[in-house]
Amino acid sequence: MSKNLRVTTSKYIDETSRVSFKFNGKSYFGYKGDTLASALLANDVHLVGRSFKYHRPRGIMTSGSEEPNAIVQVNNNTALTDPNVRATELEIYHGLEANSQNCWPSVHFDIGGINNFLSPLLPAGFYYKTFMWPANFWEKYEYIIRHSAGLGKSPTEPDPDIYDHKYIHCDVLVIGAGISGIMAAKTAAKNNLKTLLLDEKNEIGGSTIFQNSEHVKINDQNSSTWLENEINELKNIKNLEIKTRTSVAAYHGYNYLLARENLTDHLPKNEKNKKVRQRLLKIRAKKVIVATGSLERPLVFNNNDRPGVMLSSAVKKYADYYGVATGQKNIFFTNNDTAYESAISLNKKGIKVEAIIDIREKSNTAFTKEVEDLGIKIYRSHTVVNTEGYKKINKITIMELSRDGQSFASPEKIELDCDCLAIAGGWTPAVHLFTQSGGKLKFREKDQVFIPDIYPSDQISIGSCNGDFELDDLIKNSTKSLKKFLDIKETEFDNLEINCPKDNEIKTIWLLPSDKVLGKTKPFVDYQNDATAKDIKLALREGFRSIEHVKRYTTTGMGTDQGKLGNMHALGIIAETAGVKMGELGTTTFRPPYTPLTFGTIVGRNVGEYFDTFRRTPMNDWHIENKAKFENVGQWKRAWYYPKNNETMHDAVQRESKAARNSAGILDASTLGKIDIQGTDASEFLNRVYTNAWSKLAIGKCRYGLMLNEDGMVYDDGVTTRLDENHYIMTTTTGGAANVLGKLEDYLQTEWPELDVYLSSVTDHYATASICGPNSKKILNKLIPDLDLSDESFPHMSFKNSKINNIKCRIMRISFTGEHSYEINIQANYGEDLWKKCMEAGEEFNITPYGTETMHLLRAEKGFIIVGQDTDGTMTPIDLQMDWIVSKKKYDFIGKRSLYRSDTMKKDRKQLVGLITDNPTEVLEEGAQIVTNTSLKPVEMLGHVTSSYYSPNLNKSIALAVVRGGKNMLGQKLFIPMENKNINVTIVDPVFFDKENLRLNA
Repeated sequence: MSKNLRVTTSKYIDETSRVSFKFNGKSYFGYKGDTLASALLANDVHLVGRSFKYHRPRGIMTSGSEEPNAIVQVNNNTALTDPNVRATELEIYHGLEANSQNCWPSVHFDIGGINNFLSPLLPAGFYYKTFMWPANFWEKYEYIIRHSAGLGKSPTEPDPDIYDHKYIHCDVLVIGAGISGIMAAKTAAKNNLKTLLLDEKNEIGGSTIFQNSEHVKINDQNSSTWLENEINELKNIKNLEIKTRTSVAAYHGYNYLLARENLTDHLPKNEKNKKVRQRLLKIRAKKVIVATGSLERPLVFNNNDRPGVMLSSAVKKYADYYGVATGQKNIFFTNNDTAYESAISLNKKGIKVEAIIDIREKSNTAFTKEVEDLGIKIYRSHTVVNTEGYKKINKITIMELSRDGQSFASPEKIELDCDCLAIAGGWTPAVHLFTQSGGKLKFREKDQVFIPDIYPSDQISIGSCNGDFELDDLIKNSTKSLKKFLDIKETEFDNLEINCPKDNEIKTIWLLPSDKVLGKTKPFVDYQNDATAKDIKLALREGFRSIEHVKRYTTTGMGTDQGKLGNMHALGIIAETAGVKMGELGTTTFRPPYTPLTFGTIVGRNVGEYFDTFRRTPMNDWHIENKAKFENVGQWKRAWYYPKNNETMHDAVQRESKAARNSAGILDASTLGKIDIQGTDASEFLNRVYTNAWSKLAIGKCRYGLMLNEDGMVYDDGVTTRLDENHYIMTTTTGGAANVLGKLEDYLQTEWPELDVYLSSVTDHYATASICGPNSKKILNKLIPDLDLSDESFPHMSFKNSKINNIKCRIMRISFTGEHSYEINIQANYGEDLWKKCMEAGEEFNITPYGTETMHLLRAEKGFIIVGQDTDGTMTPIDLQMDWIVSKKKYDFIGKRSLYRSDTMKKDRKQLVGLITDNPTEVLEEGAQIVTNTSLKPVEMLGHVTSSYYSPNLNKSIALAVVRGGKNMLGQKLFIPMENKNINVTIVDPVFFDKENLRLNA
């Protein structure tokens, strides 16, 4: 039977509301306001999980988001399962079921625990060396590795919970509602600034709210009492919004931040139904005040990871805030005075403190004096060299340190019984969000901390995240910074009278000495990834010097806690071992999210049918009425083909393509991207964007353009038309429209801000009907009798403005089929009427609607490329046999320099060619590989098929392909190896139909 370690009443816990929950299948009770961690500790449950690599028993170590050990699976084996949830953040509720992770069959008996005994064989980087040989064992290795990877289990069913997104704009965003955050929010709000205050806890006030020391006072009041009064006043300020249970996940440029708001995770199961579980807040703030506080550091010594080894600040919070004793025989191990304050707090509540182990020789503050007065034994200048107890700590061994702290003054060992070891290694400013925003840190030598230095945006850091750990420094410096940052003359906190002890005797030893050689010890630096001090030293011996390289080799700081506890110790050990200064090393990259986000929070309501928007053309209803089959192209629903009388797709495409070649076909081309380009520098802009020249394009003319990436590879293509002197309209591929617009805007705003050019997406403004075929001119003449369609007046690659029934339209004579063609662009709301009029006018010519599949076949007959199908991000215009479109006279364009790199000029690059099969009825499979010899092992792959069709207009199958050195292989025989046979093919010119382009003017 578990013990009840609830020792005192707490106003933050509702003891009138008893909550039943399950952990590892066993029922327990806690109170409303408890976290899973505090409730388990109250029930004397310390063993909650197993470590990732060695499967060592692990217990609760902290009380917040930095928790590396107590990570659980919630609602196991259901669609609602949630892996890797920190027990320190999870508020208990009726119906909660949580389980330990990374253990089998149970947390008390874990088969994986054998890894602990095999640990000498599993040092840092062992997997890089071990699984390289023999090579044919990889599949066996892979099976084991994949089943060992990760901690929790992902859900296997759709998540039924509801998630949401919300945009918020504010004048001032304050992150963190500790004492400095509350001062900042109150100051900003009272100066008529729209203020948003966020905190990840369920109550605001930080650690000061449960501060109970008589040695820490503000205006002669206990600091917690003073702060409580401030909070009560704060809640009545109108232009201030406070959000609790809200964690800022990411801080991007220009004060754009993402935060996760927990709305129902703390509610009983029956109250969660059909309510939004979590909301992703997308915040744009004019000013940001970061008041994220600091994280207590552990101490690194042998076997410092046993259940019952906890941070001193966590032990204090569980006692003061939750009314829970973390042990009955508590010992504190410290290098600073905060452990003394915690010990005093426990003593006041009747929780026994056996001793304090202090690595310092002396300390003379009000806290240390009170501890001495209480008769608590203090072992000065001592360190812990070992802990004992498998599933929970039960004993420690200490030794006296030498004066330099690197060895021992005597060989004498002292053994002390305990069931909780509270460690206090100093404080690390929580600068994670600051560095995410692009901020630069500086190293403060006196207390070995990194603090904010260079701010990239309109923001400041205040409080202990700025290195102010003493209350008087925190209030004085925060007030000073706020006045300057908010441009105000005074605050109501300017003249506070503050009394607090000063701790000037902090002693930092990154790796405490042991009575054993390092190789025989386990001093853990990163608890979540089982990275030890000896792993870090091994990485240095093997030649790694960069902190980022050491991180990856040892996995230090790579867990979900992103090194919140261990990174500073890792830096210190590297610096001492390599003989460099910590400030020169820098820190690892603190990546978002600050705390893990569920996928549900990230996607919000954009799941299932709402995952992406469906866009439909103005002619969509007509297509549906005429039994069109659709395909998804980008976000668009495009007519794919129009089957008649139960035709297959093949039969429909054959019919449609013959009709387009023999008489007339009509295509809904409304989905093509359309970008309106205006400005006095529009021509120069196009010159820089496209590979060909644009300055001399006449008004009323159209030109095909090819767009490259900086690496010289084809990015997009389309026809651009000059409407006026400084006005063009560009068309892009359907799927690439948004990316092209984004790319062009990026260049205008960052590379060429001097250009007078304005871009607008007008894709949805126009409906486009494309009429092609020998009778297209006759059909258009019936639609607009007074329009001169002669080749002299209206040549290929030109446009005219006209009217259909007094409705303005723009007609372009351009072709993607090789036929005489016209594209009619009209205001979108007239699109369906235009389509019907075209069908009516073309009825006597048997006009046939055709879809994208037929369009692909028709263009393939002409050897026209489709970007993204015949290109794959590695093709240059020269590879595509489109040298003609690359200007030799232009000074520059995007990607020009890359076209002249030695690699892009190689003769054996993959190049676009045509393929025909020996058997004209055999259609190749797109993606099929092309080889010269199937008997060689391994088979040498020359390229692959990109487009393949049966052409009824040529009465044979045709294909486009990219083949290494293909331009010089015309007429050569190659093979397409398929599952049951080899197909013989011949390389030919990629233009199969009407090579002389006679039909364009037919």
